[in-house]
Amino acid sequence: MNTSAHVSTETDPRSRGPRLVFGASGYIGTHLVPYLLAAGVPVRAAARSPEVLAARGWERVESVAADALKPETLAAALRGIDTAYYLVHSMAAGRNFGRIDLEAAANFAAAAAAAGVRRIVYLGGLVPPSASTEHIVSRQRTGDVLRESSVPVTEIRAGIIVGPGSAAFEVMRDLVFHLPMMITPRWVLAKSPPIALDNLLEYLLRTPDVPETEGKILDAAGPEYLTYAEMMRILAEEAGRRPPRIIPVPLLTPRLSSYWLRLVTAVPTPVARALIEGMRQDFAADDEEIRRLIPQDLLDFRASVHAAFEAERRHEIAARWTEGAFAFRDYRPDYAYYAKRASGSAIANAPAKDVWQVVASIGGSNRYFYMNVLWKIREVLDWMVGGPGLNYGRRHPDELRVGDTVDSWRVIAMEPGRRLTLFFGMRAPGSGVLEFELEPEGGATRIRATAYWHPAGVWGLLYWYALVPAHLFIFAGMTRAIARRAEALAHSVNGKGGSTG
Repeated sequence: MNTSAHVSTETDPRSRGPRLVFGASGYIGTHLVPYLLAAGVPVRAAARSPEVLAARGWERVESVAADALKPETLAAALRGIDTAYYLVHSMAAGRNFGRIDLEAAANFAAAAAAAGVRRIVYLGGLVPPSASTEHIVSRQRTGDVLRESSVPVTEIRAGIIVGPGSAAFEVMRDLVFHLPMMITPRWVLAKSPPIALDNLLEYLLRTPDVPETEGKILDAAGPEYLTYAEMMRILAEEAGRRPPRIIPVPLLTPRLSSYWLRLVTAVPTPVARALIEGMRQDFAADDEEIRRLIPQDLLDFRASVHAAFEAERRHEIAARWTEGAFAFRDYRPDYAYYAKRASGSAIANAPAKDVWQVVASIGGSNRYFYMNVLWKIREVLDWMVGGPGLNYGRRHPDELRVGDTVDSWRVIAMEPGRRLTLFFGMRAPGSGVLEFELEPEGGATRIRATAYWHPAGVWGLLYWYALVPAHLFIFAGMTRAIARRAEALAHSVNGKGGSTG
């Protein structure tokens, strides 16, 4: 518990203009937006994909499409903004992500200065004295580039963030749930001060209104220094699992150990690899100043893990698939937070209402529009292991509602004319969702089918990789078949006097 006196003078965060969360679709942004809203702070959320922001279902939030690599998109996002949170990084881009990060930061800093932004708050990472990996160096240099503009910058450097969706937390969770024994490099004995997600969000909320934080680089950390082995042991205990046996091997480097991540964790491989390669040494934090300026009770690691699991259990079902949503992981904490995905799409020269009529008729006697023999083989295999694969039928041949059973699928979300989300009901090592999306394009409609798979450990990942070629083949053909049926339907309606849609 932090008992430091609060010496700074804070203003009411609602008394200034709106705050921009730039990178709102990412891990921290997804949590920061509702946290700011709960504090009464007006928010503008920016991301490259407005569709992803729409899926969050945030009320009272202005959403804008903006990309730091496209400077022409930044002026509208920053117009009238008091404080801008810069939460962008490009680790998932793979090679050259460091160069991309610096270019994006330079564009954003220039645009913020032109827009008259009062403060930029940048979330970086702790930097050890001998930092050399691209991941750590890139985060440090990004802060340097942001400070080159005339806008005052507050950089908060955080250690491992403990919360659902944090890449480091999810790598550890996947290891704990699915590997009874681990042969690892000595990085498991390196120490770091993990910080609870809620503690970090509180720092981000209050920092812009503490005058003493302007122009500062502030370390943010939890109250403990733990090795990664200790963290995984505590995580296992909180999850009710037996802690994995960890065998450190001096000759196994972080780079070598990163190569088998694709078979262990569903965290995007470039992100997981960058994290692992950065764990060569202890991470220290000098967080005395931020504790003095923004006092709060700091959760220890065990309490942070407990809070993370509780946050997942409270997660309400979304109107469509969203990354990490607990309902789409079948309410299983051992199913990966990050999903694997495969999709196919086609254009139907027909109005969305006709395409929807075809999509809503899926299953039952209509089957799946394309390569039904492959669907049949999978259903028989499921039946042979005691699953519901041969449970054919649906409540109504043409109409759907949330909760309906369609063969072995279940309708878990639906926006008629726009989106249908089906939950996979057959037996497999993980949980899956099949989502159909309709998007008007001129006088036509694009139909997209996407499978999202939350694997359960090694077997869930192997299951996914084995089926990816079939998924890509089937979804491309399925969407083409749906398009052709919708076109035939539209043609038949027009032939009887014209479509009403």
